[in-house]
Amino acid sequence: MHPHDQIPVEARARLLAGRDMWSLPAVPELGFDGLVMSDGPIGVRGTRWSAADPSIALPSPTALAATWDTALVRRAGGLLAAEARRKGVRVLLAPTVNLHRSPLGGRHFECFSEDPLLTGELAAGFVQGVQSGGVAVTVKHFVANDFETERMTADVVVSERALRELYLLPFEIVVRKASPYGIMTAYNGVNGTTMSEHGELVNGVLRGEWGFDGFVVSDWFGARDTVRAALGGLDVAMPGPDTVYGPALAEAVRAGEVPEEVLDEHVQRVLELARRTSVDADLPEVDGQALAREIAARSFTLLRNEGVLPLEGSPRVALIGGLAKEARVMGGGSAQVFPSHVVSPLEGLRSAGLDVVYARGADPSTRLNPASFPLLTTAYAEDGTVLGEFPQPDGSLQWVGQMPEGVDHTVLGSVAMRGAFTPDESGDHLIAIEGVGAFRLAVGGDVLFDGTIAPESDDPFAAFFFAPQKVFSVPLQEGVEVEIELVHRIARGEMPVPFVGFALVHRDPTADPDTLLAEAEPAAAASDLAVVVVGTSKEVESEGFDRTSLRLPGRQDELVRRVAAANPRTIVVVNAGSPVEMPWRHDAAAVLLTWFPGQEAGHALADVLTGRAEPGGRLPTTWPAVLEDCPVTDVTPVDGTMRYDEGVFIGYRAWQRSGAVPAYEFGSGLGYTTWTYEKAVHEEGVLHVTLRNTGPRPGREVVQTYLAPASPDETRPSRWLAAFAVAEAAPGESVTVTLPLPERAFCVWQDGAWVPAPGDHVLHTGHSLTDTPLTTRLDRS
Repeated sequence: MHPHDQIPVEARARLLAGRDMWSLPAVPELGFDGLVMSDGPIGVRGTRWSAADPSIALPSPTALAATWDTALVRRAGGLLAAEARRKGVRVLLAPTVNLHRSPLGGRHFECFSEDPLLTGELAAGFVQGVQSGGVAVTVKHFVANDFETERMTADVVVSERALRELYLLPFEIVVRKASPYGIMTAYNGVNGTTMSEHGELVNGVLRGEWGFDGFVVSDWFGARDTVRAALGGLDVAMPGPDTVYGPALAEAVRAGEVPEEVLDEHVQRVLELARRTSVDADLPEVDGQALAREIAARSFTLLRNEGVLPLEGSPRVALIGGLAKEARVMGGGSAQVFPSHVVSPLEGLRSAGLDVVYARGADPSTRLNPASFPLLTTAYAEDGTVLGEFPQPDGSLQWVGQMPEGVDHTVLGSVAMRGAFTPDESGDHLIAIEGVGAFRLAVGGDVLFDGTIAPESDDPFAAFFFAPQKVFSVPLQEGVEVEIELVHRIARGEMPVPFVGFALVHRDPTADPDTLLAEAEPAAAASDLAVVVVGTSKEVESEGFDRTSLRLPGRQDELVRRVAAANPRTIVVVNAGSPVEMPWRHDAAAVLLTWFPGQEAGHALADVLTGRAEPGGRLPTTWPAVLEDCPVTDVTPVDGTMRYDEGVFIGYRAWQRSGAVPAYEFGSGLGYTTWTYEKAVHEEGVLHVTLRNTGPRPGREVVQTYLAPASPDETRPSRWLAAFAVAEAAPGESVTVTLPLPERAFCVWQDGAWVPAPGDHVLHTGHSLTDTPLTTRLDRS
């Protein structure tokens, strides 16, 4: 008899269904007290989608990956565990280990790399760090969710070999090295079966072959069928309360459609999750701001430097770009958190004592940002009764799945946001409503709008994250306080969870785009050097949709060209989570990628520009010159099917096969010193690499070794990453690093098994994919 047999089926099934957006219900009959989950991966948002509950915001996963440093990523995981514990969260919905199959993937900033080994090793470090604090992870999205277009319904058709050698491999590495407590299934199907019901991959491969002993949770709203999900290995269906589990699962068990022992296996795994996360780990104190700053600097990737960096003396710096003042530090979608403060490049450079003059130049987006002054939000019942009042740190309100204390969504009639704004400058200020539905906006007692705003898309995700903005121009006087009120009348819609989301949006008086561009040139010309910050907007890189172009949005390319022409000592800072085209890259004195750098963006930028820190990043994905050169670009399903016809040739594997030359290759990046690779010795499956710092400064180098068939083999990539390590040395110092070579690196998936590839192999070791001065021949006969 199973120990739970005496517990009613209804209670056991209830354990497996979300109670609300973020939690599982308490089930006293099973001794289960409930459990809270939260989005990551750059922070721990908690159950409130609000700046009123701030979180540390680390750099994006692409930035973490650019460090190539598993120990540093493990430290990041430890910080997130402490943040989770602080917020009462026991399951972190991260990391994302899907691959950069095409640079058009809209969510790539949330994934690590185009390479499965680099992805898996870094994710294993992340998981070890989080779970060292007694907090579970859910490694996601299992599997082949490498695009956003039709992600809820598309079926991925992929060969078994590509599935094993590329897309499953990061999950396998994490399971074998880090023993994650959770896995999240993807929305999409694979070869005809929806992943939340994919018994062959979940029960067969994940649990059977790899020995995974944790719980499997659906992506939110990703479980579709009670019986198929239960039999396919899905333990938990999120969110609640309306899911395919709970009462529906109890009924299926009583009807004999789901064996009771299957139900109990799911229950046991959730109870084991509760046990694993119930221990209060002795977490060391971590300075979250300091760690976010360190990771950011270590991730910054210097791609070009014509002797201008690090800065010397006390130069006058023209800092240019809308993103220099309003930093974009994270990607859009469920990865969003709310830091208590974001350090912009402007703030960071000035706080470092640099002589800075600022010019806006150009913006990446015409959308306005939420008002930055404090507001008070009041929730009213339909009869006008006040349900609660809540301080609002900025103009963005998002109540998702869980209403604030005292607010019953079933009787909620309206929400009002009010505040007093004192302008810093006179002129025409832009004030806007961002949202869908009925609104009333008044400024200084004058009603500017009283009506309904219709959605611009039928996609509910787009309506949430990219609601339309209704903009009004309002003349205001410097120093004269004005009252602003925005009221949203609640409609009873068909949202699957309680939801209220809108924003009061504001922008100070701004010149027209032509004037802004023209103002940047004399500012650059009158300075010793120019730093131009350009990047993507949240309409470009976000969960929920793919990219259509790699071009920088707006007139930012024109801005760079004009500034570089005005001052040859122009440093371009690229603030983007994944590749963009840089047609001006040869015109700039330096090009520095900062990814989405987290809340300490400006301080980290100052550290790197001044030489206080070395830019430690190396590219975790190939950076193309133009989209048309990319060997794999397709992210759009046809008739509901997404075909991975390129097989194992994605990323640098595909670039090398196509012969196209990217702007910057996989693994590349410059530091502030130079290195000489002296020797590589292979002994019993381990490569010992000796290198010397031949430059004037202490430095860090990412040592990379790539495996290649000694004789060309058209069925295999020409070379692939086999191992990597980080080396540190003082000027003139020699250091030796050891790189264990996994046996799997020599194998191919063939006829349902891993088979050692025939023939000899060669190891190419050095700075990046093809900058490999050391060659080591391996005789495996």
